[in-house]
Amino acid sequence: MIKLQIISDKNKKSSLIKKLLIKKLETSHFKKKNLVVVIGGDGFMLQTLKKNKNLKKQFYGINSGNYGFLMNKFSSKNIIKNLSKANMVSISPLEMIVKNKNNQIKRSIAINEVSVLRQSRQAASLSIKQGPRQIIKELVSDGVLVSTPAGSTAYNLSVHGPILSLHSKKLSISPISAFRPRRWKGKIVNDKTKIIINNLNPSKRPISAVADNLEVRNAKSIVVKINNKIKFNLLYDKNRSLQKKIKIEQIRRETS
Repeated sequence: MIKLQIISDKNKKSSLIKKLLIKKLETSHFKKKNLVVVIGGDGFMLQTLKKNKNLKKQFYGINSGNYGFLMNKFSSKNIIKNLSKANMVSISPLEMIVKNKNNQIKRSIAINEVSVLRQSRQAASLSIKQGPRQIIKELVSDGVLVSTPAGSTAYNLSVHGPILSLHSKKLSISPISAFRPRRWKGKIVNDKTKIIINNLNPSKRPISAVADNLEVRNAKSIVVKINNKIKFNLLYDKNRSLQKKIKIEQIRRETS
């Protein structure tokens, strides 16, 4: 009897893995009621976690996408053993609170990053604060990212932001194509920090704020902070933990 929940993306590869997994589970004695198996890519995993943020369950991802940083590799031979012996890591998401040009407040969570992006051909003009303290008075750029350790190897890495260790209790603030000040490389801050990003010229230089994949357009101000009330419990195969994947990316950067 299959006790766990299986959530699958709709592509052919995901459907095939789901069928193979169900077949394996039907012939095994594996039972775990609070487990959700997610079959897809990183984007599908992020989407699934957000939809189930109020459930106190453990999530085991099986990759059927491209890179699958948040996922595990599917092994038909070892899947039951991998599920039984998987190690858990708990992560909390960022909370994004956006005030738009009509003074409406929009909230969302982000597991990887909050990205603030220019919305037109004009570069964004932003001020960034760490609580009451000014980090940068005016950043003229294509935008800025606030990234969690789990997300520091995603979009943050592609804009040359720092890779953060999973248990570092830090957040990364990284500029996207900084024009002024050109040499500003960003800042690493404590994860208890409230980060406040203001649009200095909303009428001429509109910006959007994106929490992973949810976009709020015409943002005037964005507050970003860790939401410790939400915990996502992710499971990883013993030899492919999230900590290990992040460490591999750190080594790659140092040797490239």
